[in-house]
Amino acid sequence: MTNSKPFPALFLSHGSPMTALEPREAGAFMHKLGLVLDANYARPRAILMVSAHTSARQPFLLAGQGHQAIYDFGGFDDRLLKLRYDAPGAPDLAEEVLGLAQKAGQVIALTGQTGLDHGAWTPLRYLYPDADVPVLPLAFVASDSPSQQFALGQMLAPLAQRGVLIIASGSITHNLGLVFGQGRPPAIDAPEIEASRVFRSWWLERSAARDWPALLDYRRQAPYGVAMHPSDEHLLPWFIAAGAGGTHAAPQRLHASLTFGSLGMDAYAFGSEARQLAQALV
Repeated sequence: MTNSKPFPALFLSHGSPMTALEPREAGAFMHKLGLVLDANYARPRAILMVSAHTSARQPFLLAGQGHQAIYDFGGFDDRLLKLRYDAPGAPDLAEEVLGLAQKAGQVIALTGQTGLDHGAWTPLRYLYPDADVPVLPLAFVASDSPSQQFALGQMLAPLAQRGVLIIASGSITHNLGLVFGQGRPPAIDAPEIEASRVFRSWWLERSAARDWPALLDYRRQAPYGVAMHPSDEHLLPWFIAAGAGGTHAAPQRLHASLTFGSLGMDAYAFGSEARQLAQALV
C-alpha cells in the first residue's frame, strides 16, 4: 500500500501512568493530535509503536494477532487496572519490517507475543480511542547509542510512504529521583526547575537548527543532559522517530507542558510533513 501523503514520525512524552486518568495539557494535546491526523491524512493502516518500557537485548517485533494493555507499574490509582486497550496486531507489517531490516543489514527478531505497555496504550487511548488501528510494537535496545537508535529509525523510514504511522513514546525529561526521591512527589503543577527548563530549551533550539551532532552527543553537550536523563531509555525513542523522519527537515515541537516540576511532556514530529502538522495543530 502506498500513501501519497507520508505520515510524519512522532515522539510523544507519555508521563506517569496517571496521564491515562488525568490528561491535563498533554492528554488534551494527544486527543487533538488524533483528530488532526484523521483530518489531514488517511487513517493509518497500522502503527509501528516504540515505547521506552519495551526494550530487549536485540530489537524484536511483537507480531501477535491482537494486543491488550499491560499494567507494567505499581503504586498508582487502582482505577488504572480497569482501563483497556484491545487493539488488533499487525503481523503482516512485521514481515515488511523484517524485509527492510534485511535490506539494511539490521537484525530484528520476531515473536508471536502480544501486549502494550503503558508507554504505548496511554497515548494510543487519546489518539485512537476506539483501538481500531492495528499496532506493531517494536522492542528496542536501551543500551544502544543515540546514533544506533537513529539508524534503526532510518531503516523504518519507508513505512511512512506505506500508510504506517511511526510513534515513539518516552519522555523529553525523565529523572524520577526528582519526582519520587523525597517520598512525596512535588505538586503536579509545581513550577519548573531550572535544570529542566534549560535542557528543554536547549533541545528545542538544537532541533530547530538541525544540529544533529549536538543532539546525538547530548549527554556531553546538553546542559543538564545527564541530570535530566540519569538513564536515557526514555529519550532514546526520540532518536528512532528522528531517524525515521530524516535529517532534511527540522524536528518540530508540537506540544510543550510539564508535570511535577521536572517531568517534561513535550511532543515532536519529524520528516517532510512535520511543519504542516505543527501548523495544523495551532
